[in-house]
Amino acid sequence: MAAGAPASGGGSDAICNFVICNDSSLRSQPIIFNPDFFVEKLRHEKPEVFTELVVSNITRLIDLPGAELAQLMGEEDPKLPGANSTASGFFRSLMSLKRKEKGVVFGSPLTEEGIAQVSQLIEYLHKNLRAEGLFRVPGNSIRQQILKDALNSGTDIDLDSGEFHSNDVATLLKMFLGELPEPLLTHKHFHAHLKIADLTLFDEKGNKTSTPDKERQIEALQLLFLILPAPNRSLLKLLLDLLYQTAKKQDKNKMSAHNLALMFAPHILWPRNVTANDLQENITKLNNGVTFMIKHSQKLFKAPVYIRECARLHYLGSRAHTSKDDLDLLTSSGSKELQPLKSQKRSRLDSCHQEETQQRTEEALKELFRHVHNMPDSAKKKKLIRQFNKHPTALTPGSDVPTSPAPRRTRSRSFSGLIKRKVLGTPVILERKSRDTTPEPVRVSKENVQLLQKCGSPAHMSQAKLKSLEGQKEESCRRMRARLLSKDSSSL
Repeated sequence: MAAGAPASGGGSDAICNFVICNDSSLRSQPIIFNPDFFVEKLRHEKPEVFTELVVSNITRLIDLPGAELAQLMGEEDPKLPGANSTASGFFRSLMSLKRKEKGVVFGSPLTEEGIAQVSQLIEYLHKNLRAEGLFRVPGNSIRQQILKDALNSGTDIDLDSGEFHSNDVATLLKMFLGELPEPLLTHKHFHAHLKIADLTLFDEKGNKTSTPDKERQIEALQLLFLILPAPNRSLLKLLLDLLYQTAKKQDKNKMSAHNLALMFAPHILWPRNVTANDLQENITKLNNGVTFMIKHSQKLFKAPVYIRECARLHYLGSRAHTSKDDLDLLTSSGSKELQPLKSQKRSRLDSCHQEETQQRTEEALKELFRHVHNMPDSAKKKKLIRQFNKHPTALTPGSDVPTSPAPRRTRSRSFSGLIKRKVLGTPVILERKSRDTTPEPVRVSKENVQLLQKCGSPAHMSQAKLKSLEGQKEESCRRMRARLLSKDSSSL
């Protein structure tokens, strides 16, 4: 059996998966495509770009002051509650003593090897979720120590042999999480999780209510989980899925999502080396936050739709937007997701077409201007240069060819010029029939002014009306010349 990886054709937005299979029993199996493929690709290949994309959307949802944002980005050390108390100093010294005897798994920073060992405990608990008081009732300390030593040494363990009880395994799992150098959700994310608990709905007047905004809370957690270290994210997904399945069987094990949150919040969210007094009013927020994670765990490890689209556009060479508001993707499933994407694609094509047309027009204008500038000196060349100088931004975009300023023309005061300005709406350059002759000044009579007022808007005048006006103008000129001739002859 041979399988092909996802591939993208040149200029095509389609991502194709193909499987060549010679085994007839496997041909009916569906082809699974990971919708977060480009998200994971961007995370591994360009972590700085990925982090900037995610954090910009986190700050859109929750208000993080400069210091807390710097802590989330890892630019400053996290400032945690109770960090300066004497109790925290005692706990730090106690934890340092414990870490001197750390093994490969317990007490060490989280690694893929450690997750592989602990995943055996999680798999076993998935098959034993009916035990009453699971994670609350402690197991046998001797059996737990045997199991802990086996995990640290990397020895294969047969948990189904009957030697260990489900309470032994559940207690050991909590012990492993409690001995990590920092909580599973990391110290950097502590303040962000406190802010997520404060996300509430607004009323019609725009005032905050006490009703949690679940959609924004889920979206914020999705984004925060995306920038967790890879080992933390992997183990968190396994753990929350286990707790979700445990809460579904609370009629047997008597462990609801809230009861489980009380057991695990100190291990996955509380800062290390702090007491309940240090957290004070934040304890309720933290416990409720873990409860929310357990209930909605099946949605929290999917990247938001707009993050998927940004990552996909980044690799397909298109212009990637950086926020949900830019893409206007408000739906999360089914055909509702496709409509905004189609409209975005059409708008991108339209903008590209407009840019291409504008670029071609500018290049053609530049070429025309160079051609006119290289023409031999003549009246025609001067006339064309005057046309360019009237619209320098439109006709010579980006031109670096120097041109001499054209002299300003005096406005024509002839009757013909008045008619044409009224009809055409723009001044018209009249060519002289002969350079030796000068235009005869014509006086504008009262009836001619009335004629101008009757012309109306040039947009509504027909060709026949224009000809009629020209005829009336010529007749007026003839009558005026006749009067002038008669006056000259009488004076003689």
